Amino acid sequence: MFDEIYEDLYEEIDRLIDEKNYARIRDLLSDKEPADIAILFEEFPPDEFTLLFRLLPKVLAAEVFVEMESDMQRQLVEGFSDAELGYVVDKLFMDDTVDIIEEMPANIVKRILAQATPAKRQMINQLLHYPKDSAGSIMTTEFVELRPEMTVAAAFERIRDTGLKKETIYTCYVTDRERHLIGVLTVKDMIIAGNDAVVGDIMETNIVSVNTLDDKEDVARSMDKYDFLAIPVTDKENRLVGIVTFDDAMDVISEEDTEDIEKMAAILPSDKPYLKTSPFEAWRKRIPWLLLLMVSATFTGQIIAGFENSLNSIPILIAYIPMLMDTGGNSGSQASVTIIRGLSLDDIAFSDFFKVVWNEMRVALLCGATLAAANFVKLLVFDKMIFHNEGLNISTILVICLTLIVTVFIAKLVGATLPLLAQKIGFDPAVMASPFITTIVDALSLLVYFQFAKMILHL
Repeated sequence: MFDEIYEDLYEEIDRLIDEKNYARIRDLLSDKEPADIAILFEEFPPDEFTLLFRLLPKVLAAEVFVEMESDMQRQLVEGFSDAELGYVVDKLFMDDTVDIIEEMPANIVKRILAQATPAKRQMINQLLHYPKDSAGSIMTTEFVELRPEMTVAAAFERIRDTGLKKETIYTCYVTDRERHLIGVLTVKDMIIAGNDAVVGDIMETNIVSVNTLDDKEDVARSMDKYDFLAIPVTDKENRLVGIVTFDDAMDVISEEDTEDIEKMAAILPSDKPYLKTSPFEAWRKRIPWLLLLMVSATFTGQIIAGFENSLNSIPILIAYIPMLMDTGGNSGSQASVTIIRGLSLDDIAFSDFFKVVWNEMRVALLCGATLAAANFVKLLVFDKMIFHNEGLNISTILVICLTLIVTVFIAKLVGATLPLLAQKIGFDPAVMASPFITTIVDALSLLVYFQFAKMILHL
């Protein structure tokens, strides 16, 4: 990504630094997006990106600061004078300030709070007390608040006076004198209504809002469901205390999806990018599940050991164990990933348990029968006639194909039901994904395999 988009700009800025042509650097960066500048700065050594940051116009510098990784922010803060830090803190929106503080060591947090105004410091402390995964922890308190008795002309005057310090001005919120949320309207609504219209007459009173303690992922999903640019956050008394904006909701969805993917891969979630994670940290995140899965796989080994004598009499059966176990694991993974995704999107609930089971049973039978038929042809034509595998006859082929059908059936049911059960008892469904389900299905498929072998081959 960097090589394709930023390489030419990087090389030019690097040359201009050598030439000390700082005015040209400032001109080059002034029309770039803050997120792009933050990515560009990551390629420079600390002393150079600190210099580049100081060349930015002040408003742009504050926006770029928000987009930087926490380690870069920390390096900048450590080099800031109190005046520089005070300016950046003043220009940051409240939710961005809280996000930055949560990533910083205590000594830097003290400096940031010292440069904040008493009112902002009080609000920061209030936001920091909300639970980490709640709507209150990601909301901003900078929003446009109107009164129902205002005219549209007065409302626009309020927006002009205060809008510069608000995170969004398109959606406005109407409250009474006790700050209870009673309505919402947009700038578009006001423009269409005209200057003489009264806010209380044109506002929407059927309001979708969230509570400060609601889970932030549920908040993000609600915004996605209703296509909101922002959603109001109220306390227990329905007083408006903040809003969650679209950019914060996108961050939440990205974080939650990354966390689910890591859990599904049997990795403890991490809040750091891959290249920022040390080998020791990666080891610490991965090894617990690997140890657990390794120990649980002991059951598979014990099953094989228990049928050792039978396998010695018909050794060809050993050759098809990997295929059966892999097919079972893959089938279970397909079902589990589908159900986990459905749960995360609220397309599926535990109340749909029997519908899910019935659906997966039919899918499993169709998949199992198809795989068994294809495998029967493959075993008969390729393995027996072409490769001349000894010991492979109609009876052993029947054992393998019947096991395949039952294995796929079991795997689909296990993969579909475990995430539902996990959510019901309060666990994250993503935990019940590929590695965990594969271990269970491996053991069950071997038991089925050897039972069919005993019945058909009389072992």
